Amino acid sequence: MSNELLVSSTQKGCRIALLKDKGLLEYHHEEDGNQFTVGDIYLGTVKKVVPGLNAAFIDVGYEKDAFLHYLDLGPKIQSLNKFTKQALSRGNVTGDLSKFKILPDINKHGKISDVLTRNQKILVQVVKEPISTKGPRLSCELSLAGRYVVLVPFSDSVSVSKKITSSEERKRLVRLVKSIKPENFGVIIRTVAEGKDVASLHNDLNQLYENWQAGIKKLKTAKPGDVIIGEVNKTSSILRDVLNESFDSIVIDDKKMYEEIKAYTRKIAPEKEKIVKYYNGKAKLFESYGVEKQIKMLFGRSVSIKGGGYLIIEHTEALHVIDVNSGNKSNSEANQEATALAVNLEAAAEIARQLRLRDMGGIIVIDFIDMRKAENKKLVYQRMKEEMKEDRSKFTILPLSKFGLMQITRQRVRPEVNITTSEKCPTCNGTGKITASILVAEQIENTLKHLLVDQNEKDITLAVHPYLYAYFTKGIKSIRMQWFLKYHKWVKLIEDSSLAITEYNFLNKELEVIEID
Repeated sequence: MSNELLVSSTQKGCRIALLKDKGLLEYHHEEDGNQFTVGDIYLGTVKKVVPGLNAAFIDVGYEKDAFLHYLDLGPKIQSLNKFTKQALSRGNVTGDLSKFKILPDINKHGKISDVLTRNQKILVQVVKEPISTKGPRLSCELSLAGRYVVLVPFSDSVSVSKKITSSEERKRLVRLVKSIKPENFGVIIRTVAEGKDVASLHNDLNQLYENWQAGIKKLKTAKPGDVIIGEVNKTSSILRDVLNESFDSIVIDDKKMYEEIKAYTRKIAPEKEKIVKYYNGKAKLFESYGVEKQIKMLFGRSVSIKGGGYLIIEHTEALHVIDVNSGNKSNSEANQEATALAVNLEAAAEIARQLRLRDMGGIIVIDFIDMRKAENKKLVYQRMKEEMKEDRSKFTILPLSKFGLMQITRQRVRPEVNITTSEKCPTCNGTGKITASILVAEQIENTLKHLLVDQNEKDITLAVHPYLYAYFTKGIKSIRMQWFLKYHKWVKLIEDSSLAITEYNFLNKELEVIEID
């Protein structure tokens, strides 16, 4: 089994693809300047306290106020508020909590109006990004996530991931962390810490503590809505959470980003630095690795299942619905029950991948093909649990119901990934009428003449859909050869299946898009 991480730079940010055995497992699109990422800590202002909801709305600079429920305040909210007030009013407060007096826990059944008041300044952390018409969701239980540990201010407890099952290892880790953690800071030991030595844990803990100190230093002069401690970018957070022995390569097509990721990998896992590679091939990174084609195939309403059958995936405001169909698999097994079981087992694997790929959260209802035998239903349930074991989001799976439905809840912290895989008719552009779009070749010819003759551009590259690429390059006396004879300049052509058939881009020698007036 191989794992690869591809990072492709775009004009607005970057695209990230996680591949498992060459198959697309996760896809993320990170835009520059994207705010309100899960894990970011802000200085907010209480705008409204709503006793009826036992919640408050906090201004953190988003167009809509963020939501903070009483249960998300955390038991140490009084300590946090006291510390925040001191840091804002006095200039000599540091992130060191060893001499800070921790106040008693609040009543878990209390009222928010007893804790927060209007216009109060408060430190909050984003736990759910803005989704649809809703603003971010916040928590006051601050935590800073590292590779091996999570640092929790205003606490003193040390806990270990439930996935570490060895009692001896759990005791060893707790003993080590208690000996090195700062006073009045709690620590959560992550699964990847299993078997690690004290030096690795100490380095990770020190890095988080330095981040906390830097944030508190920034807090002294911060204004409401400022980011106090920012989460690492999406690429680094994926590396931090999933980088392990099974990773074969991390490929980046941007030199600056390559240096940053190489430095970050050197810091969190020095032994993995050598697998970070810079890509400078002629074809685009996602084209070269076949990711572009997979994106088009996997994000549609209908998704094929390996070995036959297909899924229909529908999204509603309240939940996601997935229907499993047998397709051409219906006659390949001995009887209907065997067919249903075979398709359902394959579907379970693909559904688990689709949930991660599209980052679908909330309630998911799956309509499997009906099966009569209880043991077959149990097999499908076990397969789904097995396939979702590596999912980093929290989830709960219920066994198949009497009607053959499986219900899953999956943690929803950001909007689902939604990519348009259908295209408008290239001839009529969806209007039902033939327009000038049939003259795309002539448009390219006119633009090329303008660039080569009027602007005297050199080393031009033309990116087009594969159909247009074939049209321009076919034959000895191809259209590209005619351009060379006419303008005495060679035009490089590259295929780009991410473009619609009538779209094209002219690139300069730095492979940057040339803006055409």
